[in-house]
Amino acid sequence: MTQRKWTLVAWALAVGVLCGSPALADDAKKTAKDTSSFSVLQAPSATAAKAQALEWLKTTGKMDETAFAAIWDSDQPTLDKVAATLALGDAEAAKVLAEARDDSVPAPTAVAALLKDAKRPLFYRANLALAYGKALSSRKVFDEALEALKAVRPEQVVDPASYFFHKAVAEHALMLKTEADDSIFRLLDDVADAPERYKMVAALMHFDMLTWQEKDLGWIARKMDVVKDRLELTRGGQKTQKMQKEIVARLEEMIKELENKKNNSSSSNGGNCPSGGASGPPNGSIPSGNPASDFGLPNGQMRGEIDSKRLKEIAEVWGKLPEKERAKAMLELTRDLPPRYRETIEKYLKDLSARTTVEEKK
Repeated sequence: MTQRKWTLVAWALAVGVLCGSPALADDAKKTAKDTSSFSVLQAPSATAAKAQALEWLKTTGKMDETAFAAIWDSDQPTLDKVAATLALGDAEAAKVLAEARDDSVPAPTAVAALLKDAKRPLFYRANLALAYGKALSSRKVFDEALEALKAVRPEQVVDPASYFFHKAVAEHALMLKTEADDSIFRLLDDVADAPERYKMVAALMHFDMLTWQEKDLGWIARKMDVVKDRLELTRGGQKTQKMQKEIVARLEEMIKELENKKNNSSSSNGGNCPSGGASGPPNGSIPSGNPASDFGLPNGQMRGEIDSKRLKEIAEVWGKLPEKERAKAMLELTRDLPPRYRETIEKYLKDLSARTTVEEKK
Protein backbone atom coordinates (compact mmCIF):
# COMPACT_ATOMS: atom_id res chain seq x y z
CA MET A 1 0.00 0.00 0.00
CA THR A 2 1.30 3.49 -0.85
CA GLN A 3 2.27 5.99 1.81
CA ARG A 4 -0.74 8.13 0.92
CA LYS A 5 -3.18 5.25 1.33
CA TRP A 6 -1.67 4.31 4.68
CA THR A 7 -2.08 7.88 5.85
CA LEU A 8 -5.74 7.99 4.83
CA VAL A 9 -6.50 4.63 6.39
CA ALA A 10 -4.89 5.74 9.63
CA TRP A 11 -6.89 8.93 9.78
CA ALA A 12 -10.08 7.18 8.75
CA LEU A 13 -9.67 4.95 11.77
CA ALA A 14 -8.75 7.88 13.98
CA VAL A 15 -12.01 9.70 13.26
CA GLY A 16 -14.10 6.56 13.45
CA VAL A 17 -14.89 6.31 9.76
CA LEU A 18 -14.19 2.59 9.65
CA CYS A 19 -15.05 1.69 13.25
CA GLY A 20 -15.94 3.21 16.57
CA SER A 21 -13.42 1.53 18.86
CA PRO A 22 -11.62 4.09 21.08
CA ALA A 23 -8.62 1.80 21.46
CA LEU A 24 -8.31 1.33 17.72
CA ALA A 25 -8.74 5.04 17.20
CA ASP A 26 -5.82 5.71 19.57
CA ASP A 27 -3.65 3.24 17.67
CA ALA A 28 -4.69 4.85 14.41
CA LYS A 29 -3.69 8.29 15.66
CA LYS A 30 -0.26 6.92 16.51
CA THR A 31 -0.01 5.42 13.03
CA ALA A 32 -1.03 8.73 11.48
CA LYS A 33 1.55 10.51 13.60
CA ASP A 34 4.24 8.05 12.48
CA THR A 35 3.58 8.92 8.84
CA SER A 36 4.70 12.49 9.51
CA SER A 37 8.30 11.29 9.42
CA PHE A 38 8.02 11.55 5.65
CA SER A 39 6.84 15.17 5.85
CA VAL A 40 8.77 17.89 4.08
CA LEU A 41 6.96 21.03 5.24
CA GLN A 42 6.94 22.52 8.69
CA ALA A 43 5.79 25.89 9.96
CA PRO A 44 8.53 28.16 11.30
CA SER A 45 8.61 28.48 15.06
CA ALA A 46 6.69 31.33 16.66
CA THR A 47 10.02 32.98 17.43
CA ALA A 48 11.19 32.76 13.83
CA ALA A 49 7.86 34.04 12.49
CA LYS A 50 7.96 36.94 14.95
CA ALA A 51 11.47 37.83 13.82
CA GLN A 52 10.37 37.84 10.16
CA ALA A 53 7.34 39.97 10.96
CA LEU A 54 9.45 42.43 12.94
CA GLU A 55 12.02 42.69 10.18
CA TRP A 56 9.29 43.47 7.64
CA LEU A 57 7.54 45.97 9.92
CA LYS A 58 10.76 47.94 10.38
CA THR A 59 11.01 48.42 6.60
CA THR A 60 7.62 50.17 6.51
CA GLY A 61 8.65 53.09 8.71
CA LYS A 62 5.57 52.46 10.87
CA MET A 63 7.19 50.60 13.73
CA ASP A 64 5.01 50.68 16.86
CA GLU A 65 6.73 48.63 19.52
CA THR A 66 3.79 48.72 21.94
CA ALA A 67 1.27 47.57 19.32
CA PHE A 68 3.66 44.96 17.97
CA ALA A 69 4.29 43.56 21.45
CA ALA A 70 0.55 43.41 22.13
CA ILE A 71 0.02 41.38 18.97
CA TRP A 72 2.75 38.86 19.70
CA ASP A 73 1.97 38.55 23.41
CA SER A 74 -1.58 37.48 22.59
CA ASP A 75 -2.68 33.84 22.34
CA GLN A 76 -3.70 34.11 18.68
CA PRO A 77 -2.40 31.58 16.14
CA THR A 78 0.86 32.56 14.45
CA LEU A 79 -0.84 33.28 11.13
CA ASP A 80 -3.26 35.71 12.79
CA LYS A 81 -0.33 37.45 14.51
CA VAL A 82 1.46 37.82 11.20
CA ALA A 83 -1.71 39.14 9.54
CA ALA A 84 -2.19 41.65 12.36
CA THR A 85 1.41 42.80 11.90
CA LEU A 86 0.84 43.27 8.17
CA ALA A 87 -2.27 45.32 8.94
CA LEU A 88 -0.29 47.38 11.47
CA GLY A 89 2.37 48.28 8.94
CA ASP A 90 0.29 48.70 5.81
CA ALA A 91 -3.10 50.42 5.48
CA GLU A 92 -3.90 48.58 2.23
CA ALA A 93 -3.36 45.21 3.89
CA ALA A 94 -5.55 46.27 6.81
CA LYS A 95 -8.34 47.32 4.44
CA VAL A 96 -8.16 44.13 2.36
CA LEU A 97 -8.25 41.86 5.40
CA ALA A 98 -11.06 43.81 7.06
CA GLU A 99 -13.23 43.57 3.95
CA ALA A 100 -12.50 39.87 3.52
CA ARG A 101 -13.58 39.15 7.10
CA ASP A 102 -16.65 41.38 7.21
CA ASP A 103 -19.88 39.56 6.31
CA SER A 104 -21.66 42.89 5.87
CA VAL A 105 -19.31 43.87 3.04
CA PRO A 106 -20.14 42.45 -0.41
CA ALA A 107 -17.91 39.53 -1.30
CA PRO A 108 -15.10 40.48 -3.68
CA THR A 109 -15.44 39.45 -7.29
CA ALA A 110 -11.69 39.54 -7.88
CA VAL A 111 -8.61 39.01 -5.76
CA ALA A 112 -7.01 42.20 -4.46
CA ALA A 113 -4.25 43.32 -6.82
CA LEU A 114 -1.68 43.86 -4.09
CA LEU A 115 -1.64 40.11 -3.40
CA LYS A 116 -0.01 39.63 -6.78
CA ASP A 117 2.19 42.72 -6.76
CA ALA A 118 5.71 41.39 -7.38
CA LYS A 119 7.18 44.63 -6.04
CA ARG A 120 5.95 43.73 -2.58
CA PRO A 121 8.18 41.59 -0.32
CA LEU A 122 7.52 37.86 -0.57
CA PHE A 123 6.85 37.55 3.17
CA TYR A 124 4.15 40.22 2.84
CA ARG A 125 2.48 38.84 -0.30
CA ALA A 126 2.49 35.18 0.68
CA ASN A 127 1.12 35.54 4.19
CA LEU A 128 -1.36 38.24 3.26
CA ALA A 129 -2.69 35.94 0.52
CA LEU A 130 -3.03 33.07 3.01
CA ALA A 131 -4.83 35.20 5.62
CA TYR A 132 -7.05 36.65 2.88
CA GLY A 133 -7.86 33.23 1.42
CA LYS A 134 -8.61 31.80 4.86
CA ALA A 135 -11.01 34.67 5.61
CA LEU A 136 -12.84 34.27 2.30
CA SER A 137 -13.04 30.50 2.72
CA SER A 138 -14.73 31.01 6.08
CA ARG A 139 -17.32 33.19 4.30
CA LYS A 140 -17.84 30.55 1.57
CA VAL A 141 -16.32 32.87 -1.03
CA PHE A 142 -14.52 29.89 -2.47
CA ASP A 143 -13.60 31.08 -5.97
CA GLU A 144 -11.59 34.07 -4.82
CA ALA A 145 -10.23 32.19 -1.79
CA LEU A 146 -8.81 29.55 -4.10
CA GLU A 147 -7.42 32.13 -6.51
CA ALA A 148 -5.65 33.91 -3.65
CA LEU A 149 -4.13 30.68 -2.34
CA LYS A 150 -2.95 29.65 -5.79
CA ALA A 151 -1.03 32.92 -6.06
CA VAL A 152 1.54 31.66 -3.52
CA ARG A 153 3.27 28.42 -2.54
CA PRO A 154 2.98 26.60 0.78
CA GLU A 155 6.73 26.86 1.30
CA GLN A 156 6.39 30.64 1.42
CA VAL A 157 3.88 30.96 4.27
CA VAL A 158 4.15 30.70 8.04
CA ASP A 159 1.34 28.12 8.24
CA PRO A 160 1.50 25.47 5.49
CA ALA A 161 -1.20 23.42 7.24
CA SER A 162 -3.72 26.27 6.96
CA TYR A 163 -2.72 26.73 3.34
CA PHE A 164 -3.50 23.15 2.34
CA PHE A 165 -6.54 22.84 4.59
CA HIS A 166 -8.37 25.92 3.32
CA LYS A 167 -7.34 25.16 -0.24
CA ALA A 168 -8.86 21.68 0.13
CA VAL A 169 -12.04 23.12 1.67
CA ALA A 170 -12.49 25.50 -1.27
CA GLU A 171 -11.77 22.79 -3.85
CA HIS A 172 -14.12 20.33 -2.13
CA ALA A 173 -16.90 22.95 -2.03
CA LEU A 174 -16.38 23.75 -5.72
CA MET A 175 -16.47 20.03 -6.61
CA LEU A 176 -12.85 20.01 -7.80
CA LYS A 177 -12.29 16.43 -6.67
CA THR A 178 -8.82 15.80 -8.12
CA GLU A 179 -7.45 19.09 -6.83
CA ALA A 180 -9.04 18.64 -3.39
CA ASP A 181 -7.60 15.14 -3.05
CA ASP A 182 -4.15 16.43 -3.95
CA SER A 183 -4.37 19.18 -1.31
CA ILE A 184 -5.59 16.65 1.26
CA PHE A 185 -2.73 14.26 0.50
CA ARG A 186 -0.22 17.11 0.76
CA LEU A 187 -1.67 18.13 4.12
CA LEU A 188 -1.56 14.58 5.50
CA ASP A 189 1.75 13.54 3.94
CA ASP A 190 3.87 16.66 3.70
CA VAL A 191 3.03 18.90 6.66
CA ALA A 192 4.81 17.68 9.76
CA ASP A 193 2.98 19.77 12.33
CA ALA A 194 -0.55 20.01 10.90
CA PRO A 195 -3.21 20.18 13.65
CA GLU A 196 -5.13 16.95 14.15
CA ARG A 197 -8.45 18.74 13.60
CA TYR A 198 -7.26 19.68 10.10
CA LYS A 199 -6.17 16.13 9.38
CA MET A 200 -9.41 14.62 10.62
CA VAL A 201 -11.61 16.95 8.59
CA ALA A 202 -9.39 16.44 5.54
CA ALA A 203 -9.73 12.66 5.82
CA LEU A 204 -13.50 13.01 6.09
CA MET A 205 -13.57 15.18 2.95
CA HIS A 206 -11.56 12.54 1.12
CA PHE A 207 -13.90 9.72 2.10
CA ASP A 208 -16.90 11.87 1.23
CA MET A 209 -15.50 12.34 -2.26
CA LEU A 210 -15.09 8.57 -2.66
CA THR A 211 -18.90 8.39 -2.73
CA TRP A 212 -19.20 10.94 -5.53
CA GLN A 213 -20.52 9.70 -8.86
CA GLU A 214 -20.42 11.79 -12.00
CA LYS A 215 -23.79 13.44 -12.69
CA ASP A 216 -25.84 11.30 -10.32
CA LEU A 217 -28.44 12.74 -7.95
CA GLY A 218 -25.73 13.59 -5.44
CA TRP A 219 -23.88 15.52 -8.15
CA ILE A 220 -27.02 17.55 -8.80
CA ALA A 221 -27.50 18.26 -5.09
CA ARG A 222 -23.87 19.39 -4.69
CA LYS A 223 -24.09 21.56 -7.80
CA MET A 224 -27.29 23.11 -6.41
CA ASP A 225 -25.46 23.90 -3.17
CA VAL A 226 -22.72 25.66 -5.14
CA VAL A 227 -25.34 27.69 -7.01
CA LYS A 228 -27.13 28.54 -3.77
CA ASP A 229 -23.90 29.76 -2.17
CA ARG A 230 -23.10 31.90 -5.20
CA LEU A 231 -26.59 33.42 -5.26
CA GLU A 232 -26.35 34.23 -1.55
CA LEU A 233 -23.19 36.16 -2.44
CA THR A 234 -25.10 37.92 -5.24
CA ARG A 235 -23.10 36.00 -7.83
CA GLY A 236 -25.79 35.64 -10.47
CA GLY A 237 -23.48 36.13 -13.45
CA GLN A 238 -22.53 33.91 -16.36
CA LYS A 239 -20.72 31.30 -14.27
CA THR A 240 -23.73 30.78 -12.00
CA GLN A 241 -26.10 30.73 -14.95
CA LYS A 242 -23.93 28.10 -16.61
CA MET A 243 -24.18 25.92 -13.49
CA GLN A 244 -27.95 26.36 -13.41
CA LYS A 245 -28.14 25.26 -17.04
CA GLU A 246 -26.01 22.20 -16.22
CA ILE A 247 -28.42 21.29 -13.42
CA VAL A 248 -31.47 21.66 -15.63
CA ALA A 249 -29.80 19.74 -18.46
CA ARG A 250 -28.95 16.84 -16.14
CA LEU A 251 -32.49 16.81 -14.73
CA GLU A 252 -33.76 16.69 -18.30
CA GLU A 253 -31.54 13.70 -18.98
CA MET A 254 -32.78 11.93 -15.86
CA ILE A 255 -36.40 12.51 -16.80
CA LYS A 256 -35.74 11.15 -20.29
CA GLU A 257 -33.97 8.13 -18.80
CA LEU A 258 -37.03 7.40 -16.66
CA GLU A 259 -39.28 7.78 -19.69
CA ASN A 260 -37.10 5.44 -21.74
CA LYS A 261 -37.19 2.81 -19.01
CA LYS A 262 -40.97 3.09 -18.88
CA ASN A 263 -41.26 2.86 -22.65
CA ASN A 264 -38.88 -0.11 -22.82
CA SER A 265 -40.90 -1.83 -20.15
CA SER A 266 -44.07 -1.28 -22.16
CA SER A 267 -42.41 -2.49 -25.37
CA SER A 268 -41.21 -5.69 -23.74
CA ASN A 269 -44.84 -6.41 -22.87
CA GLY A 270 -45.87 -6.31 -26.50
CA GLY A 271 -47.73 -3.07 -26.08
CA ASN A 272 -50.41 -4.77 -23.98
CA CYS A 273 -51.47 -3.68 -20.53
CA PRO A 274 -50.01 -5.90 -17.78
CA SER A 275 -53.53 -6.80 -16.66
CA GLY A 276 -54.57 -7.80 -20.12
CA GLY A 277 -57.03 -4.94 -20.38
CA ALA A 278 -57.56 -2.46 -23.15
CA SER A 279 -54.65 -0.98 -25.03
CA GLY A 280 -53.18 2.42 -24.25
CA PRO A 281 -54.78 5.80 -24.87
CA PRO A 282 -55.47 7.00 -28.40
CA ASN A 283 -53.25 9.16 -30.61
CA GLY A 284 -50.07 7.59 -29.20
CA SER A 285 -50.05 9.72 -26.05
CA ILE A 286 -47.95 8.52 -23.14
CA PRO A 287 -49.91 6.86 -20.29
CA SER A 288 -50.55 8.93 -17.18
CA GLY A 289 -48.25 6.67 -15.18
CA ASN A 290 -45.25 8.09 -17.04
CA PRO A 291 -42.75 9.88 -14.76
CA ALA A 292 -43.22 13.06 -16.77
CA SER A 293 -46.69 14.38 -16.00
CA ASP A 294 -49.21 16.07 -18.27
CA PHE A 295 -49.28 19.79 -17.56
CA GLY A 296 -52.31 20.40 -19.75
CA LEU A 297 -50.64 22.08 -22.68
CA PRO A 298 -52.92 22.84 -25.62
CA ASN A 299 -53.16 20.91 -28.89
CA GLY A 300 -52.79 17.58 -27.11
CA GLN A 301 -49.02 17.93 -26.64
CA MET A 302 -47.60 14.65 -25.44
CA ARG A 303 -46.58 14.09 -21.87
CA GLY A 304 -42.88 13.67 -21.34
CA GLU A 305 -41.91 16.46 -23.68
CA ILE A 306 -42.46 19.35 -21.31
CA ASP A 307 -41.23 18.56 -17.78
CA SER A 308 -37.70 19.81 -18.35
CA LYS A 309 -38.90 22.92 -20.16
CA ARG A 310 -41.34 23.71 -17.39
CA LEU A 311 -38.65 23.16 -14.75
CA LYS A 312 -36.38 25.62 -16.50
CA GLU A 313 -39.16 28.19 -16.80
CA ILE A 314 -40.11 27.91 -13.14
CA ALA A 315 -36.52 27.97 -11.86
CA GLU A 316 -35.82 31.19 -13.77
CA VAL A 317 -38.80 33.08 -12.28
CA TRP A 318 -39.12 31.29 -8.95
CA GLY A 319 -38.15 34.29 -6.85
CA LYS A 320 -40.87 36.43 -8.47
CA LEU A 321 -43.77 34.00 -8.06
CA PRO A 322 -46.42 34.59 -5.36
CA GLU A 323 -46.58 31.90 -2.67
CA LYS A 324 -49.70 30.28 -4.14
CA GLU A 325 -48.10 30.07 -7.56
CA ARG A 326 -44.97 28.53 -6.03
CA ALA A 327 -47.05 25.84 -4.32
CA LYS A 328 -48.90 25.11 -7.54
CA ALA A 329 -45.67 24.96 -9.52
CA MET A 330 -44.05 22.67 -6.95
CA LEU A 331 -46.97 20.24 -7.17
CA GLU A 332 -46.92 20.45 -10.95
CA LEU A 333 -43.24 19.62 -11.16
CA THR A 334 -42.94 16.87 -8.60
CA ARG A 335 -46.22 14.98 -8.34
CA ASP A 336 -45.18 12.03 -10.53
CA LEU A 337 -41.45 11.88 -9.82
CA PRO A 338 -39.79 9.23 -7.63
CA PRO A 339 -39.10 10.47 -4.08
CA ARG A 340 -35.35 11.00 -4.57
CA TYR A 341 -35.92 13.25 -7.59
CA ARG A 342 -38.79 15.07 -5.95
CA GLU A 343 -36.77 15.84 -2.82
CA THR A 344 -33.88 17.26 -4.83
CA ILE A 345 -36.10 19.57 -6.88
CA GLU A 346 -38.06 20.67 -3.82
CA LYS A 347 -34.83 21.48 -1.95
CA TYR A 348 -33.49 23.50 -4.86
CA LEU A 349 -36.63 25.56 -5.29
CA LYS A 350 -37.13 26.06 -1.55
CA ASP A 351 -33.57 27.34 -1.26
CA LEU A 352 -34.32 29.82 -4.01
CA SER A 353 -37.48 30.83 -2.16
CA ALA A 354 -35.63 31.38 1.13
CA ARG A 355 -32.95 33.44 -0.58
CA THR A 356 -35.55 35.59 -2.32
CA THR A 357 -37.38 36.23 0.94
CA VAL A 358 -34.18 37.43 2.60
CA GLU A 359 -33.36 39.70 -0.31
CA GLU A 360 -36.86 41.19 -0.26
CA LYS A 361 -36.48 42.10 3.41
CA LYS A 362 -33.24 43.98 2.85
